[in-house]
Amino acid sequence: MPENTVGESANADPVPCATYHAGMRTLQDRFDTRRLADRLDERLGRSAFTADDRAFIETRTMFFLATADAEGRPDCSYKGGDSGFVRVAGERDLVFPSYDGNGQFRSLGNVLANGAVGLLFIDFQSPRRLRVVGRAQVLDDAESLAMFACAQLVVRVRAERIFPNCPRYIHAAETVRPSADVPRAGHTPPPARWKSMDFLADVLPVARAPKP
Repeated sequence: MPENTVGESANADPVPCATYHAGMRTLQDRFDTRRLADRLDERLGRSAFTADDRAFIETRTMFFLATADAEGRPDCSYKGGDSGFVRVAGERDLVFPSYDGNGQFRSLGNVLANGAVGLLFIDFQSPRRLRVVGRAQVLDDAESLAMFACAQLVVRVRAERIFPNCPRYIHAAETVRPSADVPRAGHTPPPARWKSMDFLADVLPVARAPKP
């Protein structure tokens, strides 16, 4: 896969993070869960995607993305698309598109400043959830953009730790219908309603044709 072409210097591969830091250890010791935490990481934690991880991730239609800026101030966003919009692209890599949004670029802007990210994938029917912690890069080369219909940018994540979470508190839910706003080949999403608000009329970016 091509190298990052946006904010390259911000995303140099760091030394892999430890599974648990001092703050986590403090609470594990307080509640006597250090041995449990170590056993869970030993048996379930991994740094490479399994075939089952790939199948799970690539059938999700949404996930939550946690990012932070250069000062460590956090943010969290919802990312949605058609099944398969997140792809496992290697033993430790996954990629997903960034579609047209409100132009704030809070998540991807954070990635340019601080590549550390966390992804949470949830199946609300089974239920099941999977967490991926790693380092992200923003790509805008032609080869990467061609992977996804209407992608403005593409994010590549190099996983440092992959682990399932207990699903016991996941509320049961099901998708009634997929969003008509999701970009897909052969489909033109309807205009975003917020773009017709009067107070935004003079600051909207010049429209550019989406990449097919």
